[in-house]
Amino acid sequence: MKLHEKPVMPKGFKCTSKNCGIKNGGGDISIFYSETKANAAGVFTQNKFPGAPVILGREIIKNGSLRAIIVNGKVSNVGTGNEGIENARRMAMAVSKEFDIPQEEVIMSSTGVIAKQLPIETIENGVRGISRNLQDDPIIGARGIMTTDTYPKALSTSVDEAVITIVGKGSGMIEPNMATMLVYIFTDAEIEVPVLDSMLREAVSSSFNMLSVDTDTSTSDTCIVMANGLAGKVDEELFLETLKFACVEIAKMLARDGEGATKLLLANVLGAKSDQEARFIAKALINSPLIKTMAYGGDPNIGRILMAVGKCVACEIEPEKMELRINDKLVYLEENKIDFDEKEVRNLLSGDIVGITVDLKLGSSSATAYGCDLTEGYIKENAAYYSS
Repeated sequence: MKLHEKPVMPKGFKCTSKNCGIKNGGGDISIFYSETKANAAGVFTQNKFPGAPVILGREIIKNGSLRAIIVNGKVSNVGTGNEGIENARRMAMAVSKEFDIPQEEVIMSSTGVIAKQLPIETIENGVRGISRNLQDDPIIGARGIMTTDTYPKALSTSVDEAVITIVGKGSGMIEPNMATMLVYIFTDAEIEVPVLDSMLREAVSSSFNMLSVDTDTSTSDTCIVMANGLAGKVDEELFLETLKFACVEIAKMLARDGEGATKLLLANVLGAKSDQEARFIAKALINSPLIKTMAYGGDPNIGRILMAVGKCVACEIEPEKMELRINDKLVYLEENKIDFDEKEVRNLLSGDIVGITVDLKLGSSSATAYGCDLTEGYIKENAAYYSS
């Protein structure tokens, strides 16, 4: 499996973005559109304060079909009560009128500051005429959904004659418990709704649900897949494996672009007693502030890794069996630190990717979690986020 050199929208899909005046500059609304009705599935945040788009989105996705997605930046439409619900509906209505499609086939997302009402008239004005600017390049749509992201994120890959394209955003308030920040998956493969839903959930489990920048689960997390069938049927087993691959790849992009991040942090847990314990320990590693700062500083302090594994008190761990590697370099074995070359390990930690591998040697389960280092940049970004 490999990614396309340049992402493209699958057959029948288009997108566009523009600045309609919510932000001072850069795109602040995006629309993703299918020329024909697409089968659809989605997963949403489990945060107890979901945004209005999530509340409505959970109902809309039950129909199993979509024609369009509209996304705005700057204001998340969270904590906005009945007015927020009505404003989310008005977003869908605006797209429905502009594209002459059923309102129930339009789903919306919002991202940005919490507890501020949407400037809905500004969004409605921005949607008028936007259908004339539809593009084939998913990067165009990705630009309009950015918040603190440093670059637009999109990728494409192929299965038989079909294309899978994923557009995503997010660099802070990231530890999903079902999906991820905002991620939209488009394919021209022909897949029935129940199968599509099952595939999405399996792909999310090994990718976005194993992603964490800062342990905070967003109020707006949404992951939607649309399949319009224009490329025909595909090998469903191959499609699932390719979807999982693509979701992991964009999860890495999202992790690497975490707020203030300088490195991608990977935590691999092998030999666990169960999948649940493997996932729990991998997340404990990726979420540890001490491991994050160890990665940032290039400090080969393996005690921090031992601590993070050991604090998983509900998991089965036998210290005498565990092996530990940093970027494939063995650093801990038989309850003792290996006499490694500290300069060599510092060099390993200084690269763009820091991989920590823990082999518990207790079973056959494994898991990988994706994250980033913790820097002064994260504090600066979030100390001023409300006014940004």
